Amino acid sequence: MAEQPAQAQKTTQPTTQPQQPQPVQQTTTDAQAVKKAPAKRRTAKKESKTKVVKAKRKRSIARGYIKAGKGSLRINGKQVSAIETDAIKNMIMEPLLISSQAREWAKKMDININVKGGGVSSQMQAVRGAIAKGIVAFSGSESLKKEFLQYDRSIIVDDARRVEPKKFLGTKARAKFQTSYR
Repeated sequence: MAEQPAQAQKTTQPTTQPQQPQPVQQTTTDAQAVKKAPAKRRTAKKESKTKVVKAKRKRSIARGYIKAGKGSLRINGKQVSAIETDAIKNMIMEPLLISSQAREWAKKMDININVKGGGVSSQMQAVRGAIAKGIVAFSGSESLKKEFLQYDRSIIVDDARRVEPKKFLGTKARAKFQTSYR
């Protein structure tokens, strides 16, 4: 009887090790071998000299993308020549009219500016700042930056002033309601 339990134990324990899957070899035809030619090495991209600048005025934010090109100037996807109001167009073109050096650099680059927020006048002042900052950043010229700062500091330096929030005791931030004594 002692032999029977020993035989039962042998049947419950696995005697073989699990088999590992064999790798499947694929056969390729001559046509497939031609298609699997070694991949071409990619050449390094030329570093494009692209600069990103931003300018603010009140609630308006202008983001400028400057790269080497033919001298186009676009604001929100539209050419500057499409702007009808002369006062606004002159405000936008002001950084280019200040200096001949700025005009020469502007002819060598494409400037794309996206502007949002605020009113029309503050948007155009933000665009003006983005154009000037872009020309200075692209050219890397300190003399051009000094020339802009000497002409009008607000072209290069953002205006930090913001509208003060309204308080609860008046009509505006500082004004109070009128008092009546009768």
